[in-house]
Amino acid sequence: MSRPTVLAEEDRRNQPLIVVNEIFGPTVQGEGPAAGRRCGFLRLGGCNLSCSWCDTPYTWDWKGVSDTGVAHDPRKELVGRPVEEILGELLAMQVPLVVVSGGEPMTQQERLLPLLRALLDHGVSVEIETNGTVVPSDEIVELAVRFNVSPKLAHSGDPEHRRIKPAALRKLQGTNGVAFKFVCRSTEDLADVAELQNRIGFEPVWIMPEGRNEHEVVGNLRMIAAETVRRGWNLTTRLHVLAWGDKRGV
Repeated sequence: MSRPTVLAEEDRRNQPLIVVNEIFGPTVQGEGPAAGRRCGFLRLGGCNLSCSWCDTPYTWDWKGVSDTGVAHDPRKELVGRPVEEILGELLAMQVPLVVVSGGEPMTQQERLLPLLRALLDHGVSVEIETNGTVVPSDEIVELAVRFNVSPKLAHSGDPEHRRIKPAALRKLQGTNGVAFKFVCRSTEDLADVAELQNRIGFEPVWIMPEGRNEHEVVGNLRMIAAETVRRGWNLTTRLHVLAWGDKRGV
């Protein structure tokens, strides 16, 4: 995928800007080990994958290739913002946790380092949501942030060589409080997770139902819950979808 125009403009100015889609909160983390915790969200722009069912296509889909069929405008969705400005907005929420999401945040990992360090210095915990395809730098691994790693399965529509990067997954395995979270909608998907786990060796595993609305989330949750428990894995729902539906900025 080509880089957003806003990032190219930033390079010409030689300023350490972060490409942002939206900042919102206070809200709650809707997924994974910290589900229900009060937090703020920093959603970044751009992604190196193109999942058909992506619930944030407005961060990367400029051609309408996702299931929504909508071609979003990067000039409206993305903006380069300085670290100090982002930090001030997040700290003003007075939340104990900031979730950095996307898109794929790790494509901007070097630009994120000053912001992550500043948040941690202010006593704010940080989680980074990542698809696990970008090898983390030693600098970001050394920080006390949690990686919620969500490798994509075959139903995402991307070929395996794009969506599964063993070197990145193995390095993320060794990070602080890591969790591996898989979007599933059938027991066949769970078999795919088991095959990947046996091949690569990551843990702990969290299983989450795919769905953009309450009906889809609950329906898929019922399809996978019993088998998830039987396999000894953790189960998470999508709390924000159940609470607010398919809305942005919540």
